[in-house]
Amino acid sequence: MQTELDSLRERVKEDGQRVGLLRNPKSEWYKRAIAQGKTDAEIKAEADRVQAELARIKPKIKELEDSEGSILQEFEQLMFTIPQPADPEAPEGKDESENVEIRRVGEVRRFEFEPKDHVRLGTDLGIIDIERGVKLAGSRNYILRGDGALLHQAVLRLAQDMMVARGFVPMVVPVLVKEEVMYGTGYFPTGRDQAYLCERDVLSLVGTAEVPITAYHTDEILAESDLPLKYCAMSTCFRREAGAAGKDTTGLYRIHLFDKVEQVIICRNDQQESRRWHADILKNAEDVLGTMGLPYRVVNVCTGDLGMGQVQKFDIETWMPSRNSYGETHSASRFYEFQARRLKLRYRDGAKKMHFCHTLNNTVIASPRVLIPILELYQNADGTVTIPRVLRTYMGGRERIEKQ
Repeated sequence: MQTELDSLRERVKEDGQRVGLLRNPKSEWYKRAIAQGKTDAEIKAEADRVQAELARIKPKIKELEDSEGSILQEFEQLMFTIPQPADPEAPEGKDESENVEIRRVGEVRRFEFEPKDHVRLGTDLGIIDIERGVKLAGSRNYILRGDGALLHQAVLRLAQDMMVARGFVPMVVPVLVKEEVMYGTGYFPTGRDQAYLCERDVLSLVGTAEVPITAYHTDEILAESDLPLKYCAMSTCFRREAGAAGKDTTGLYRIHLFDKVEQVIICRNDQQESRRWHADILKNAEDVLGTMGLPYRVVNVCTGDLGMGQVQKFDIETWMPSRNSYGETHSASRFYEFQARRLKLRYRDGAKKMHFCHTLNNTVIASPRVLIPILELYQNADGTVTIPRVLRTYMGGRERIEKQ
């Protein structure tokens, strides 16, 4: 169909020019026809014949264009569902059970008393109220109060301060965005069931600040000298947790809304450079956990557990005593040009050649999930919680959380 359509368009273009020349007595074409012995009437008849043929062809072109439009739209929707091929550095595997551990950092605490989980700790201290959170907003909701709210804000502020000190530009971004932004960053259509939709306004609540930050330069052409761009944002994130029925239903691990500091890198179209930045943003997150003295491990996510567009991802899992295991707290992903192609995010190099950018992102900290290891690992036998030293300046210099 495309070949036929292109041929008809070219014919209309050529014949249109021909009609104009045949009807212009001053044109070289008209003069040559007269020199060849044709009369004015014969030239006019030829112009009328070509014009009639054009009138016959144009409806056919319109018909093919209408068909092409629907086919291209269907093709575009299908292309949105095709994932990015994984980088060779990503291990092969079917699901998260085949992720590959890279390293463990920090010692897991051994308790000399029977430790409480974060729900009991928080309830006894009066800093977490899940019962009233559920009463107000349904399952997987919570309320942080008093020192619970302050501790939540403290870890977010620590993370943002560390990122700003490392040259990241802080941003305040929309958390309710147009659907094309979700498509552009790869969260739609395959992740649509995980998003809260505002159908009346055709908007969506984001599950991460990665979405508006990465889309910030949509349909722009940057200068190579502007790269890399390093952004971070603190925002509320919303996730429906569709398909998670019966999984992690108690506590703060799997919830519908949380706050997160996110880091995003936009860099040149160079795989080695992308890999270097990937290691860099992973280190940023590890350093935040390190300053709080939390034990964690880093895993290389296998191909079957990669999200749409991710070529490689490293997860950081922090030790959580109540789970008797490491629980995911961070994800560091690189996309090469997957998101940039969808967003038309490009740059022009020194030779004026155009390239699609590469994009990467990583959680700096997400709370209240990170409060699980903080509360559980820093609890004391008397039911109080020692505040990690690095957070005390954000909590009035106090050393402990006591019953309120």
